[in-house]
Amino acid sequence: MANLTLLQALNDGMKTAMRQDDSVVLFGEDVGLRGGVFLTTEGIQQEFGSERCFDTPLSEDGIVGAAIGMAMNGLRPIAEIQFQDFIFPGFDQIVSEAAKLRYRSGSQYTCPLVIRTPYGGGIRGGLYHSQSGEAYFCHTAGLKVVIPSTPHDAKGLLIASIEDPDPVLFLEPKALYRSVKGEVPEGHYTVDLTTIREVRPGKDVTVFCYGAMVPIAAKAAEQAAEKGIEVNVLDLRTLLPLDEDGVLEYAKRTGRVVVVHEAPRFCGFGGEISAIIAENAIEYMEAPIARVTGFDTPFPNTLEHHYLPDDRRVLDAIEHVHAF
Repeated sequence: MANLTLLQALNDGMKTAMRQDDSVVLFGEDVGLRGGVFLTTEGIQQEFGSERCFDTPLSEDGIVGAAIGMAMNGLRPIAEIQFQDFIFPGFDQIVSEAAKLRYRSGSQYTCPLVIRTPYGGGIRGGLYHSQSGEAYFCHTAGLKVVIPSTPHDAKGLLIASIEDPDPVLFLEPKALYRSVKGEVPEGHYTVDLTTIREVRPGKDVTVFCYGAMVPIAAKAAEQAAEKGIEVNVLDLRTLLPLDEDGVLEYAKRTGRVVVVHEAPRFCGFGGEISAIIAENAIEYMEAPIARVTGFDTPFPNTLEHHYLPDDRRVLDAIEHVHAF
C-alpha cells in the first residue's frame, strides 16, 4: 500500500472513480490545468481531458445548478467549491433542489452528485477561509454530509460518495490535507457512509469528534492516559446519516461523554449528539456531557490558535467529566 497524505488520497480516489466510470466528471474553480487552489485535483485534467475535468466561472450557484442537471441526466458529477465559506450562493440549489429531488419526484429521479469543499481552520485563512458550516447542511433531509480524517478514509469515503445515488456534501478538513499520512490501498475500495471509526479504545470517557479534531482528541487522550484515564475516541466520519445506534452504544460504555468540533458551540453538531444521548441514554450517564468547540464569534485571524479547540481544552473536558 502507498503511504499518502490526505490530499493525495483524495486525488487518488477521484482518479480511481473516473477510471472505473466514464460518467464521473469533475469541475469547479481552477480544478483543471492548475489542479485546484490546494492542488487536490492536480494531474486529473491531464489524464482525463478537459471534457471530464474543467474549470468553471466564479459562480457557486452555477456550479451546483449545472451539477444537478448533469446528475439528473446520467452523469455522476463531482463539483468542487473552492472554499466552504463561499458555498452559500449555491445553498438554495443544494438544500431546495438536490436534496429534495428524490422526494419530490417520488423516486423517479435521483441526484448522484458529490460536492467537495475544503472547510475549517488551521491554515491562518482568516474570516472568509476558515469557517465550519456542517450544521447548516445536517439540518437537510435527503442530503448526506461526510467528513474524513485519515487518508484511508478520505479515499474510501469519497469513492462511496461518488457511487451513492443521492447528493453528498463532502467536507475536507484543509488543516489535514498535508499534515497527516497513512497507508492507502491501491485501486477501488469504499468505506461505509454510516459507520463510526474507533480511533482509540478506553473504558473511562468517550470522546466524539470528526475532521481535524480527530488528531487533537487523540493527542488529548494520550495525555489523559498518562494520568490514568482511559479515553475512547470515536471518529463520526458521516454526520448525516449519523450512526445513532453507534453513538448510544459508545456513550453507554463509559457514561461520560465529551464532544469536540471546531464550529461554533451554539446550534453546533455537538448539540445534536448531546440531545440524542440525553433522550435515549440519560440513565447511563455519570456526568453532564461536555462540549469543546469554537467560539460564538466570527472566525479570527491572528487569534486562530485561541479559537480552535486544542488538546489542552479537550483534556480539561475529559478530566472534568471523569471527576464529576
